[in-house]
Amino acid sequence: MAFSVLHLFGLYLVVQPFCVAAAAADQTANISLGSSLTASDNSKSWHSPSGEFAFGFRRIGDQDLFLLAIWYDKIPEKTIVWYANGDNPAPKGSKVELTKDGHFRLTSPRKEEIWSQPVISGVANYAAMLDSGNFVLSNQNSSAPLWQSFKDPRDTILPTQVLEIGEKLSSRQTATNYSKGQFQLQFKQAGTLELYLIALPTEQAYSSYYISKTSDAADPMNSGYQLAFNESGQVNVVLRNGNIVTLSNKTASPSRDYYFRATLDSDGLFTQYAHSKSPKNGNWTPWISLWSIPENICSDSTGNEGGGPCGYNHYKKTTFLVVNSYCRLDANTRPICECVPGFSPLDPEYKLRGCKQDRINSCEPQDVYVIRELQSTFWPTSVNYEDLRGLSEDNCSRNCLDDCNCVVAVIFDGGCKKKKLPLSNGKVDWNMYGKALVKVPKSADAFENPASRDSSAEKKDQKTLVLVGVLLLGSSVFLNFLFVAAIALLIFYTYRKTHGVITSTSSIMDGNLRAFTYKELEEATDGFREQLGRGAFGTVYKGIISSISSTNYVAIKKLDKVAQQGEKEFKAEASAIAKTHHKNLVRLLGFCDEGENKLLVYEFMSNGTLASFLFGISRPDWNKRIQIAFGIARGLMYLHEECSTQIIHCDIKPPNILLDDSFTARISDFGLAKLLLSDQTLTHTVIRGTRGYVAPEWFRNTPVTAKVDVYSYGVMLLEIICCRRSLEMERENEEEVILTDWVYDCYTQRRLNKMIEDDEEARNDMKRLERLVMVAIWCIQEDPSLRPTMKKVTQMLEGVVDVSVPPSPSPFSSIC
Repeated sequence: MAFSVLHLFGLYLVVQPFCVAAAAADQTANISLGSSLTASDNSKSWHSPSGEFAFGFRRIGDQDLFLLAIWYDKIPEKTIVWYANGDNPAPKGSKVELTKDGHFRLTSPRKEEIWSQPVISGVANYAAMLDSGNFVLSNQNSSAPLWQSFKDPRDTILPTQVLEIGEKLSSRQTATNYSKGQFQLQFKQAGTLELYLIALPTEQAYSSYYISKTSDAADPMNSGYQLAFNESGQVNVVLRNGNIVTLSNKTASPSRDYYFRATLDSDGLFTQYAHSKSPKNGNWTPWISLWSIPENICSDSTGNEGGGPCGYNHYKKTTFLVVNSYCRLDANTRPICECVPGFSPLDPEYKLRGCKQDRINSCEPQDVYVIRELQSTFWPTSVNYEDLRGLSEDNCSRNCLDDCNCVVAVIFDGGCKKKKLPLSNGKVDWNMYGKALVKVPKSADAFENPASRDSSAEKKDQKTLVLVGVLLLGSSVFLNFLFVAAIALLIFYTYRKTHGVITSTSSIMDGNLRAFTYKELEEATDGFREQLGRGAFGTVYKGIISSISSTNYVAIKKLDKVAQQGEKEFKAEASAIAKTHHKNLVRLLGFCDEGENKLLVYEFMSNGTLASFLFGISRPDWNKRIQIAFGIARGLMYLHEECSTQIIHCDIKPPNILLDDSFTARISDFGLAKLLLSDQTLTHTVIRGTRGYVAPEWFRNTPVTAKVDVYSYGVMLLEIICCRRSLEMERENEEEVILTDWVYDCYTQRRLNKMIEDDEEARNDMKRLERLVMVAIWCIQEDPSLRPTMKKVTQMLEGVVDVSVPPSPSPFSSIC
């Protein structure tokens, strides 16, 4: 009896959409036999009763080609949710017709068939566009449609739509190319929803990069048999026993005010979207992403063949391997395929096609090349031609520079692995500690480095002038004197023109920085129009520095009118930064020193500040946060212990940590810190820093050391862990206002999970979480002598040394 009830329940789920379809068909003017639509700019459409959906032709871009499609018709985007002829666009003048004999087909102006509905049992009497977004062919004598778009899906499913076992979605090639893409979603016989790639133009499937946990081999009744998208916007797997597993973890509320769709996007993510049914304050908002799987397609994709969004791809009817690229996630966790440094896209319009080497390496002296680093970037399935165990990073770099065949070496698992080209299935994986070292010609590196480019151009000009001078030196001493004088003047003029040097150049030129005039920087910022941020010493603006070969974004810091102390700090900053180079520090490109106009030109960081990354609407990826914390620690260790003159930052906080395009942490504003002489390790100074991050010794008129940065780092490490600010006065629970006190109480009461309640990734990594919290508590000790150095902090973070149980940092405590 129970078996029959379960099957009746399943039958209801299957038949119910058909009944809705039939009922809805009665509410609209049916599309009768002999009706047709013609592909043109003013083509008519067949609408659902509510007018929310339309069926007809949509022009593809600016071509005279059309897609037979279904779309949302009441929103500006006219978003397409189904299409018939993605691989074979219809030319202008094509016709779709429900013929007199009950067939539904699309033909070209020459009457050639472009598409027709699959074979159906029976003859259609009419068609209808339903309010559910389902287009049906029906017979008045049948309760179920003979054919329906819901049972012939493309890349999208809609509310009330169901995917049965064996049914699948296929992605497009790109957002604007509706040809069949490389990704598929299918409900498998085992009861799992799976995402995988296929080897186009065949249907051969590669290994899955996502599998739902809805299979039970021991009891098939606990396994799934349908993917159902309900009207409230939830994506569910229905089990054979009638239970439901909800995959989507959020939806828009109230659901009646939103349209929903779930789409297998061209980048391989299955994403649930919502769109308001009406404008807000007179303005339409775009589709918003509510949920997607997998969480990290770059690291979740495995396998030697077709693995991941930067694996095999289909392009212009051929199959090929996308090589010399790697997959990374953007700020919205969408995958991006990037070319390895020294490589460029084969097709700039379609980066998934792969990358070609800009210049083939040859056996030239190693000083012709430089090493570019890619943090946590790996090609695990690419062949190593040499694996040097126990080799340090510096020695690995030198070894690669000396090796004619080496283009990429990967530091990982205690070894230096030199890779063969082509590189395939590359990924940025923050779960793995290591980096890729890429050897590129200096000329290629200079393209991205204005300072080195200008320097190279200057040297080239000087060499050319000297050569000309040597050739022209003549027979008489007088002529030689004239030539030498002319060449010297010409070199001086060329140098001034190349660098834009102003008359009163400061001694900061010793740092090989580019000197700008105030007028140049005013033009570069369009009159200091776009402000990026403001600090204690000035305002930062976005600018553009152009040269013959490229255009580069920069960040230009305009210092306010400051007292004598401020002017000294400006010169200290420029001098220090000129001698300070590290991958976790923001690089200074140039300066302007014209009287009261003092400006600094930095490289531009595309992903903004750590503050905006941490304290935004959504919680960032756990492993990415940890890698950022590690990077900041390494940068501070360099400032404290590896510079020729020790530098104390004095204002470590999230707004002073910038993120580059690979989300590598870069410490900024360290040049504004007090620069210590080599024989001076302690100093008394005025209070500096920002509330919440300031070490206690600032208030005690006691000597200040590099341990003030350690304290600030500890506070910031807790912010990175918890994704909340160190002081939040608006907290309802007073015990949680001060982050450091609250965390220590949570630690002592063994309730670390309270700190990361809704962070699933962190909850699955409790051992590392506890170690990080212990390190942070050591850093925030009130007694500076108890705080570790940044070198030891880095070693503890990386697990090189053990972390002992920390004492209470403060006599004050709160209750967790």
